[in-house]
Formats: sequence, structure tokens, C-alpha cells
Amino acid sequence: MSTAAGLKTVPFLIGGEWIQDTSSHITHVNPATGEVNYEVCAGTEAHIDAAVQSAQKAASKPTWRNMLPHNRAQILNRIGDLMIERSDLLARCQMLENGKVWKECKNQVINGAATFRYCAAAIETLGSEITPPRGNYVSMTVYEPWGVVAAITPWNSPITLACNKIAAALAAGNGIVVKPSSYTPTSGIELGRIALDAGVPPGVLNVVPGPGGKIGDALVTHPLVRMISFTGGTEVGRRISELAGKKIIPAVLELGGKSPHIIFADANLKAAAEAATVAIFEGTGQSCTAGSRLFVERKVYDEVILMIVERARALRVDLPDAPGAQLGPSASFEQREFVEKTVLDARKEGAQILLGGARPSDPRLAKGAFYMPTIVAGIKNNSKIAQQEIFGPVLCAMPFDDEDDLVQQANDTTYGLASGIWTADYKRAWRVARALEAGMVWINTYKQFSTAAPFGGFKDSGLGREKGLQGIRTYQQVKTLFWSMSDSFDGGFSIAK
Repeated sequence: MSTAAGLKTVPFLIGGEWIQDTSSHITHVNPATGEVNYEVCAGTEAHIDAAVQSAQKAASKPTWRNMLPHNRAQILNRIGDLMIERSDLLARCQMLENGKVWKECKNQVINGAATFRYCAAAIETLGSEITPPRGNYVSMTVYEPWGVVAAITPWNSPITLACNKIAAALAAGNGIVVKPSSYTPTSGIELGRIALDAGVPPGVLNVVPGPGGKIGDALVTHPLVRMISFTGGTEVGRRISELAGKKIIPAVLELGGKSPHIIFADANLKAAAEAATVAIFEGTGQSCTAGSRLFVERKVYDEVILMIVERARALRVDLPDAPGAQLGPSASFEQREFVEKTVLDARKEGAQILLGGARPSDPRLAKGAFYMPTIVAGIKNNSKIAQQEIFGPVLCAMPFDDEDDLVQQANDTTYGLASGIWTADYKRAWRVARALEAGMVWINTYKQFSTAAPFGGFKDSGLGREKGLQGIRTYQQVKTLFWSMSDSFDGGFSIAK
């Protein structure tokens, strides 16, 4: 991998100050070219402590904690405006670091800005509840911030996923320490800059990149951190859950997936085939909601697979900023190696590779972490490749015989994040949607998202929900108030309520 001369060094943010004098750096490599982009200052355990202390101090100040909702909403709206103004910068940060195609990067910035605007509108209208009284008093709930939130974000969609956490946590009145993935640190750093420019008080939002094993542990175990929000792999999420349990603090975990995408014989097969192609290959398959397990009713299996193969073969794999590019590289060379090994192992075990299974032949792409769209058949649902989250452009195609067989296979996984159903029978769609063990079900569509709808999974795909009103309440704790309407104390040991 070639190294560029005169590397730019990117600082990180603590307490409103830009930290550049660090003992170590993250050398960032562009997965599309193999060239070094720049170096990013890497934080240490001491930096994490300083960031948490800063967030705690800033979040405790009445100017932030007690800010009126419409004033807080103005700041969130301003963040959204600045994201749009600087959309090319944010999109370029992501494109250089994880290889997403330009159009997808720009769309994710737009979606991130919409998340801030949604949270701004929501906090202006969210109310507390007056609960039914059981005596001569008025009882009500109020919602208060947890304090300091640790937000740990992944490399696949760093802008979108950071915005989901930051917007809701700020709307709820918290202080935040963001630890972005070492593969994709700069979009989070730029979001920190935007927050400062939008009027977020210094120290409320801090961004510290660095090795997860060291500063990630230091962050989630810090005694002042009162909530954790993590998006990433299931095994890391499991460890974070254990650490949170020891501290008795909440953890929102958005983890892996191996989502079933189901096509019944009575569906609009052309639309279903088109959706199945997009569901797995968009973003080079690096999505927790990717429709990576395709189940097609046996009587139309061959027909549907042929349509998907034709569509996948026509996809343009190219440099992320090339006009018309539809798939970029894997986000890192290590990830490409994992995808390659997974497909090779499946081939050795007897799987049929209907398409792809190799690097592209275009010499322009030889220095990047590219891998062709791949369709694997001749496997069973219990095979390793059908059970393991690959996070690459690999579709596992399998037939099913009837509805009961389908539901059994679809649910036979440790994951439960997303799923899709294609059928013309609305009764069947209802039955299967309710039977699937998944946090999200798309019916006659796939990968439709709304910042107003809760997002999260069942089983090993996570705990809690992000997005929507529920996503904002996640970042708050409930307090109940009782207001006596009596002039004297009317409680007592013998009074049952």
C-alpha cells in the first residue's frame, strides 16, 4: 500500500478543544485505492477520562440540562442545516474511509440531517403524562437525561448511525462521548465541529477515536458514564452488555443480522427480484439489515434466481466516486479477506457459486478491496455461510416448500433484526410477519426506513430501540411526582392503593 507524503493529521474533540498533541495516530487507508488518506490522532484512557469529565460538567450545567425545548430544538435544527451546507465534506469523509459510493454517502448525510430535524420537532411536542390517581393527589411523570452517554459507532454507515445516537441524546439533554470506529473516524469528528458551530455548549459533545479494546473499555467502564449506546458486532455487544450489567446502567445495543428475504410464488416476481438484488448488494452488503438469506418458494425458485443473477451481473462495481458506480469496495482489506475466506470455505463444502466469488478483473480496481457481487446456492439453512453474518456482497439463496417450512427456516438463526416478505396474499403477509422473530418486517418492499419509526432487533440482534419517539425516550429516565391535594397527611401503613 502506497503512502502519501506530507500526511495531514486530524485532531479530535474534548471539551470544545481540538486535541492534536497525542502519542499515537491511526493511519487511515483508502479501501478503494490502497493509498493512505491521512493520520488521525488516537485517544488514550486519559483522553477518555478527560472527555467523560468534560461531558459530565457540561451536562450538569443548568444552561444545558434545563434548556427549554424550543431553544434546544433550534440548536438541533441548526445542526441539520449545517450538515446540508457541509454535505460534500461529510460525504467525502465517509467515501474515503469506507468506500461507499458517492450517491449513498450524500444520501446518508441528508438522512442524518433529517434525524436532527425530527428530534428537534419531537422535543417541542413531547409531553409528560398525568397518571390516574388512586387517592387525593395528582401523580405525573417527567423525563430527565441520564447524564453522560457513551456512544460507540461502527464503520459501515458512520454518518447515519452517529446521527441516530447524537441527535436523540442531545434532544434528551445528555452529555455525550462518541467513540467512532478506527476505520471511519473523521465524519464523527466533523459532526462534533458542526455541533459546536451550531451552538452546542463546549464539552456537551466529545469525539475521541482510538483502539476499541483500550479506550472502548475505558469509556464503558468509566464511573461517570450512565448509559451506553453501541452499534456493532454481536460479540462485542455481548461484552458491553456484561460491563453495563455490572454497573447497573442501561445499554442500547444494535447488533448483527442475517435477515431472511422471502418470496412467495404469488408475488410480483420482477419487483421482488429487483428488491432482493438491492437488499443485499447495496452498500456492498455491509449493512446489518441486508437481505442476506433469500428464501424463494420452490415452484418459482429457478425463475427468480435467474432474474436476480441477471440483475446482479449488471451491477457496476467501480471506484466510489466514478459516475454510475453502484458498488464500491469492502470497507477494509481485512473485511475483504474475511468475505473471500467465507465464500471459499462454502465452495469447499459443496456450495454452488452462481455468480461472483472473486475479485473484479478490471485493473483499475486491483489496488482496492473490491469483491464482486456473489450468489451462493446449493446450501442448507444450517450451513455456516447461511448462519454467519458476512457483511459483504454475498447472497445465500435457498428454496422452501410451504409456509410452515419457511417460518421454521427463517427463524432458525441467532439473529432477529430485519426481514422481508413478498406475496399478493395480505392474510399470509400478516401471518408470516407476526410469526417472524425480527424487529422489522418489510412487506412487498425492503430497506424502507423512517426516522419516525423505531429501529432495533430481537434475539442476538440487540436490545432497545433507536429512532422515533421511543428512541428519544431511550436516552431519558423516568421520574414520578406525587402532588398531595390534602391539607394533612393521609397516607398510612394500612392503606392499600
